[in-house]
Amino acid sequence: MKSAVFAAGLALCALVASGPSIGQETFRNTVTGDVLDIDANAPAEGRDTPAVKKFLETGVNPYTEVPGCLPKGEEVYLESCSGCHGHVGEGKVGPGLADAYWTYPKNKTDKGIFETIFGGANGMMGPHSDIELDNMLKLIAWIRHIQVEDVSDADWLTDEQKKAFKPFDLKKWESEGKAAAEKQECKISGN
Repeated sequence: MKSAVFAAGLALCALVASGPSIGQETFRNTVTGDVLDIDANAPAEGRDTPAVKKFLETGVNPYTEVPGCLPKGEEVYLESCSGCHGHVGEGKVGPGLADAYWTYPKNKTDKGIFETIFGGANGMMGPHSDIELDNMLKLIAWIRHIQVEDVSDADWLTDEQKKAFKPFDLKKWESEGKAAAEKQECKISGN
């Protein structure tokens, strides 16, 4: 009896160790489809926040359209993305990120854009698994916020967010939006 219980315990440990945590989404490389090993490749710091835990379970970014999260998202974007994608996602060497067209259609979902950023894609888009996970969610929220076209097909927004969404206006953001956002906390509801 003891050996049967021991064997079952070993089998459970092997199962847990071989894949994502129970209740966690499976994230895949945008190009190869290989499973992304988030635990092994993401920085240790910034992975235990309520937002990251919720995202890893659901694939939905709880920071989307949370004003207090946008200034840090913009900062990460300017450091890590603007060289290729432009100051406000207008596109340069890399594709534009502020319009309704996505090179990889899966990027219309939070999970999809996370997979592309974390694991990389074709061309010069290398993996950015070095960005802390909490900051990556803020980055994704920023990318979503700089949308300038119709958001009717924006899978990352709830119906309520779509109704309230206003196309990004850089002048308005710089003159009043950023200062107002910096005064707010970056937190998900219930925290």
